[in-house]
This record gives sequence, C-alpha cells and structure tokens, in this order.
Amino acid sequence: MFAMLAEGGGHGTPALVEFVNHYIGEPVHHFQMTYTVPLWNRLFDALGVQTNAETLFGPYSPETAVPWWTVMFVLACVISLTLIWIFKGKLTDEPDNGQQFLEVVMEKFRNLLRDIVGPHGMKYLPVVATFGVLIFVSNVLAFIPGLLPPTASVNTTFALGITSFIYYNYIGIKENGIFGHLKHFMGPVLFIAPMLFVIELISNFVRPVSLGIRLFGNIFADEQVAATIANLYPPYTNWILPVFVMPLGLFVAFMQTFVFVFLSVLYVAEVSHEPHSDHAHDAGHQAMETDDSPEGARLTAPV
Repeated sequence: MFAMLAEGGGHGTPALVEFVNHYIGEPVHHFQMTYTVPLWNRLFDALGVQTNAETLFGPYSPETAVPWWTVMFVLACVISLTLIWIFKGKLTDEPDNGQQFLEVVMEKFRNLLRDIVGPHGMKYLPVVATFGVLIFVSNVLAFIPGLLPPTASVNTTFALGITSFIYYNYIGIKENGIFGHLKHFMGPVLFIAPMLFVIELISNFVRPVSLGIRLFGNIFADEQVAATIANLYPPYTNWILPVFVMPLGLFVAFMQTFVFVFLSVLYVAEVSHEPHSDHAHDAGHQAMETDDSPEGARLTAPV
C-alpha cells in the first residue's frame, strides 16, 4: 500500500527487486532465453496459437528476469518463518505473549478443521496453517513501505489456488483410491451419474481459478482504492487520507486469508473421511448384541 502511494498508484519496482535482479538477473535471463522461451514458443506452435512468449508475457530482460511477485513471495516466506520462530520462543508450560499468540492462532485453525472435517482433520493442520500464515503475511506486505503484496499479482494467487487443488485431490486419491475419488463426483443417484460427473469434474477444475481470482481481485482492488485516495490532492493526501483506509485494508487482508483457508478446508472435507468409522460403528452394535448382561449393557451402552 505504501509503495503504491509513493509511486502514484502504479506498481513501481521495489528496491529489493532491483537488488535481486542486479545480482542474479543476468544468469536467470540467460536460462530463460535458452530454455524457457523456446519451450513456450514450441508449445504455442504445436497448439496453433499465433503468438510467442514475449508477446504474451512481456519482454524478457536481465532487469525483470526475477519478477517482483516472486521476490515478494519469497520474502513473505522468510518473514513467516522468522515471525513463527520469534513468537514461539522457547516453548514452556508458562508461555510468554508470543507463545500465547501462536497458541491462539493454532487453536483457531484446529477448531476450523475439527468443525468442518472432523476430529481426524487435525492431520491436515500443518498444510492448512501454512496456507493461512503465508497468505496473511503476503497480504499485509502492502503496509510495509517499499514492498508490494505478492497476492496483488494473479501469478501468485493462481499458484496458491493450484497448490490447494493439488493438495485436496491428493488427499482424496490417497484415502479413497483413484476410482473411489472419481466416484464421489457421480453422486448417489445412478441414472444422473454421467451428467453429474461431467458437471462436478468441471466444477472441480474451476476451483483453483476461482480461488486465485477471488484473492487477487480483492487485494489488488484494495491497493487501487488506496492509491486513488492518495492521489486525490497530492502531496497532501499521499500520507494522510490513506491512514484512515488502513484498518479497512487490514480487514480485507484478514478476510481474504480466512476465505481462502475456509474454502480449502471445505474441499478437503469433501474428499476426506474418518478412517474405519463404519467398522467402529458396526463393532459397537455387535458388542451390544452379544453381551446381554447388566455389566455388558453398562459397558457398551452409549453415554
């Protein structure tokens, strides 16, 4: 947000991005021109598309070899790891403020998984929590002068959406097998199963796009609103009026993180089931049927 204000509302190149490209831009550019660009051009030729890599992605140069969103996302990863390391401190039975804060955050993630997926959802906590922390830190980079939020680029948000897509489909295939995973797209009614399968399959493949566009659209729009307000009467409005918009920007950063994580957890809940739940249920009924004694009834009767 601050960076956009200083640049008059446009995505100026942060100094950190220029620094990175100054040192590694040349070898990265050489790799792109040798391998990446010819690969894209051959793909476009094979598909019969009348374009090339530079027309579609923009001109390649050593100054832009490492895009700003890549640098900002790597920075968000480093900041996330650093904050977790600082907050957790030395884990003790009498936690300090940092450990208490982390425990509250983790408890929120646990409650979300427990309520939507079930008790067995705790095994997905590391990935879900990583999504939440990383996306939130990426969003709030807008508040640091000289930086840009990587989630204001569709490249970053699509990558996050595809990662979520791969993860929950991996869970579905791992827990249900490939055929069992595909079967859940068909629904319970046999005669509409083929039509429902096609609809659900399309819906499934649209999800990473919808996740990416939703996150990108809201963060980018928040940046544009802040920049517009800052340019109402420069230079007086460059730093005064945006201060009053910052609470709204922080709310947007939090809500978009929550929406992304919440939808990802919903997708996991669709394909994940508590292991051996049916067997445990049948075993309980069988135990009650085979033990008619008062002691057995007390032991097996539900509480």
